[in-house]
Amino acid sequence: MHRDRFPPHGAPLTAVHAASSSSVSTPHSAGASKKALWTGRILSGLAVLFLIFDAVGKVLSAPQFVEGTLQLGYPASVVVGLGVLQLVFLAVYLIPRTSVLGAVLWTGYLGGAIATHVRVESPLFTHVLSPVYFAAFLWVGLWLRNERLRSILPFREAQ
Repeated sequence: MHRDRFPPHGAPLTAVHAASSSSVSTPHSAGASKKALWTGRILSGLAVLFLIFDAVGKVLSAPQFVEGTLQLGYPASVVVGLGVLQLVFLAVYLIPRTSVLGAVLWTGYLGGAIATHVRVESPLFTHVLSPVYFAAFLWVGLWLRNERLRSILPFREAQ
């Protein structure tokens, strides 16, 4: 038995039920169709693949990543740190129990990317809104895969 499955001393029995609830321990839904689940996996996977590529390029200080960072007005000294930060956010997003936190962290990071592109007057659809596209893939993919998130953020009324 895992110690975390037991409620704290004196906790009501409802805590036991909540702790063992399938929506808490398994984010995938029996209520979601296989098509929705796979669409969510694909959307999340596409975003994650790009973000891994970006993070690893920064951690390795690949010349094109350093140059891109310099063009955005940041010093070369921040490139590796940004890559490490991205890898941490990816790990948090990829762990099912912390995936919502990971999406929130990515939303903040990508919001900073939007602000940076606005500041340097980058083209709107290809640069400024690019982080919005990735955030949408991360969130929609997670929403399609995670029953608990769908219950918190329903896009249609409960019937």
